[in-house]
Amino acid sequence: MEKTNNKSIAALTLGILSIIVPYIGLVLGIIGLVLSSKSMAEIDNSNENGRGLAISGKVCSIVGICLHALLILLMILSISLFYMTESS
Repeated sequence: MEKTNNKSIAALTLGILSIIVPYIGLVLGIIGLVLSSKSMAEIDNSNENGRGLAISGKVCSIVGICLHALLILLMILSISLFYMTESS
């Protein structure tokens, strides 16, 4: 029985957390993306299980990064719009 790569499990966990946790999710998504890339390279070299987990972690991390980047962009836009209308 082959063992599952631990980094791919951590990458999936961080990817899911990057979608769920607000504001910190951007950092978690970046860490999950790096970790999933490293785990995919390790899986290719050592023939361990967990490639699907690593791919899922990468996808979840990308989704989390995009969601939180959009959230931060909308927050900056709304704050700047508030101050532009306040000064008029």
